[in-house]
Amino acid sequence: MSIPSRRSAVALAALTALLAAGCSDGPDRPRPAPSAPAPPAPSSAAPAPTAADPAARAAALVATLSDEDLVGQVLMPYAYGSSATEVSAGSAAGNRALAGVDTPAEMVAKYRLGGVILVGFSADDPTSGNQETTNVDSPKQVRALTDGLRAAAGKLPAGAAPFLVGTDQEYGVVTRITDGVTQLPSPLAAGAAGNPALTEAAWRAAGAELAAMGVNLDFAPVADVLATRSTVIGSRSFGATPATASPQVAGAVRGLQAEGVGAAVKHFPGHGLTAADSHTDLPVVGQSRAVLDRTAFPPFRAGIDAGAMAVMSAHLNVKAVDPGTPATFSRKLLTDVLRGQLGFQGVVITDGMNMAPAKKWSPGEAAVRALNAGNDLILMTPNVGRAYDGLRAALKDGSLPRARLVEAVTRVLTMKFRLAGHPQPALSTLAGAEHRKAAVDLAAAAVTVLRGACGGAVKGPVRVTSSGGRDRTRAALTEALTAAGVKVVSSGGTVVHLVGYGDGAKDLRADAAVTVAMDTPYVLSGATSPTVLATYSSTPASMTALAAVLAGKARPTGRSPVPVPGLPATTCKV
Repeated sequence: MSIPSRRSAVALAALTALLAAGCSDGPDRPRPAPSAPAPPAPSSAAPAPTAADPAARAAALVATLSDEDLVGQVLMPYAYGSSATEVSAGSAAGNRALAGVDTPAEMVAKYRLGGVILVGFSADDPTSGNQETTNVDSPKQVRALTDGLRAAAGKLPAGAAPFLVGTDQEYGVVTRITDGVTQLPSPLAAGAAGNPALTEAAWRAAGAELAAMGVNLDFAPVADVLATRSTVIGSRSFGATPATASPQVAGAVRGLQAEGVGAAVKHFPGHGLTAADSHTDLPVVGQSRAVLDRTAFPPFRAGIDAGAMAVMSAHLNVKAVDPGTPATFSRKLLTDVLRGQLGFQGVVITDGMNMAPAKKWSPGEAAVRALNAGNDLILMTPNVGRAYDGLRAALKDGSLPRARLVEAVTRVLTMKFRLAGHPQPALSTLAGAEHRKAAVDLAAAAVTVLRGACGGAVKGPVRVTSSGGRDRTRAALTEALTAAGVKVVSSGGTVVHLVGYGDGAKDLRADAAVTVAMDTPYVLSGATSPTVLATYSSTPASMTALAAVLAGKARPTGRSPVPVPGLPATTCKV
């Protein structure tokens, strides 16, 4: 273990270089201004950092941390159980296999963790295959869990900085916490609405609710341009062009961070340029560098310019920049492009290290490679103990330079101290009237007519049908139609047919007068209904907005943010 004076000198020197000089910027972008003044040289007479100076506070704290504490701060695993201290026998067994402990709190304490990601998924979640546990049930339970995690972290030497609790709350098909919270329409719905102010208001409501539950880092928004019909990205994207996606990404970032929740823009450098799934394969991004600059990068730049605190790197083989090397492990992409060309100075976080491309190496070697490439946080390692030990060994033998680790921890702690300035809302704010209105306003602006009269009411009694189950969605639309004055029947009547995530031509109905796409609208190209609409989402807010259009009480103003063969973006003149 190094003596404190050496750690202090290294930490402060690294931060001075990081903040004063910034990263090596490309010639096409002005050098970003430093986020805070560089701290003075080490001195017993140096003034204490102020509460308003997160970077200086981070540097001062880093200077006191042992090697073990530094390593722990760059790890953000998942843990089994819905409580920090009391778990089932099955969860305890899972934690022992993952980290050699029984509970999440013990994992935090043993490995000096900088954060934990909460996981939980629905049957429709395209990323569920690599999510091995769930931590979410209700807002009250999540708050108790996060309180327990923070109590464990507060006893650690790095406990002066807030503990990170993150989750994938993208809204739409990837929404970890679903019950008792305001459900926003999907990002693709926001792209259809085309109103960044509505997006910002909705995501600000989301940020307040996450903060109330103790979640202070959201692995969102998705900045991937949907240039392919990628089913793993799909409606998680804001649209098929950077012009559509970029302002929405910026709005979501501003909304989240206004409420003290860090935004992690993902999946850099752009998962939407490939249709393959990086959970199971290493997708190839074969587009030229010019296409990347023109198509993939602008939404990330928009998120960065909006102040995003974090960017998530992706397991993608970007042939035009670093062929054969996953972007997660590519210094050319993370250090040269993301930090140099795009000017990002915040925290870079890996995508899940339990995904197939990262499991090419042992957990320890993968963590070392990811940090050396420019990541600052290692997410969801498949074995916490082996990752922790591998990082410590690499630090000792020099294969992980101490300056690189200090730089990473300083960035992480700076983000934590930036988040510390926001008070935690009460749980009573969840799903309140103001938040519901923000969701409904965004959903209403998204409803799109791709065939048929613009805003015409359905005639006669209506029968709501859907492919698959979707009982809750049909019930939500039925309730909303009834409230709007439309009679709903269980047989006969005008058929309004709902299609959603995973549905194709086989799920369409030839007798439907109205077909509604509640996810990506590509399926509508095969619909024969005289009227086809898209909500891009199946939330209660989206069903309320759809009912208003079907009842003739609202005019649909959305435009499809992705091209649908044979159909216009809208039949309405907006």
